[in-house]
Amino acid sequence: MGLAMGTFSTQTKQVNYRRDKCDDDLEMTMVCHRPEGLDQMESQTNFNKRELQVLYRGFKNECPSGIVNEDTFKQIYSQFFPHGDASTYAHYLFNAFDSEHNGSIKFEDFVTALSILLRGSTREKLQWTFNLYDINKDGYINKEEMMDIVRAIYAMMGKYTYPALKTDTPRQHVDAFFQKMDKNRDGVVTLDEFILSCQEDENIMDSLQLFENVI
Repeated sequence: MGLAMGTFSTQTKQVNYRRDKCDDDLEMTMVCHRPEGLDQMESQTNFNKRELQVLYRGFKNECPSGIVNEDTFKQIYSQFFPHGDASTYAHYLFNAFDSEHNGSIKFEDFVTALSILLRGSTREKLQWTFNLYDINKDGYINKEEMMDIVRAIYAMMGKYTYPALKTDTPRQHVDAFFQKMDKNRDGVVTLDEFILSCQEDENIMDSLQLFENVI
């Protein structure tokens, strides 16, 4: 979410909409990748044209070429977690944003994921999160995959977490979560098991609503 939140700091100016549209069209022709038209993106996401313009300017400011590779994504994301190592979590997050799995994130990829995370239904948000945890993309989350993600999150948060974390804390958390989610005790968590378990957890459901009105 750090990259996403970085785009929200972009300041907007009260200017004529028609001039904005002309400026955006001109800007889009100056990058290596030209995004889809605003009308098409508006129909495919939960953002209106004005919101898409603001998001595009923020995206282009960070990524003038119009495409983000993994190294650039890690550099941007790490700025939001200066006291930890965000590189591993950023790697997993990049793969979740990279819908075509071609090693790059276009504006369309970015805004589609953001639309789900901010404005999607509960099931859409949880399905996107499941995809993040399903590292090998086999349709299941095993305990080691969950452990890899949790370790990455702890590394990203760094030594300034409170209370101080013990070395076995990630394993304890994973064991507790996995026991709760693996309903049929077959050693893996399916999408349906994941969604059901999350819907039963009040803290998780509350966290899904945090950014709904961020833009």
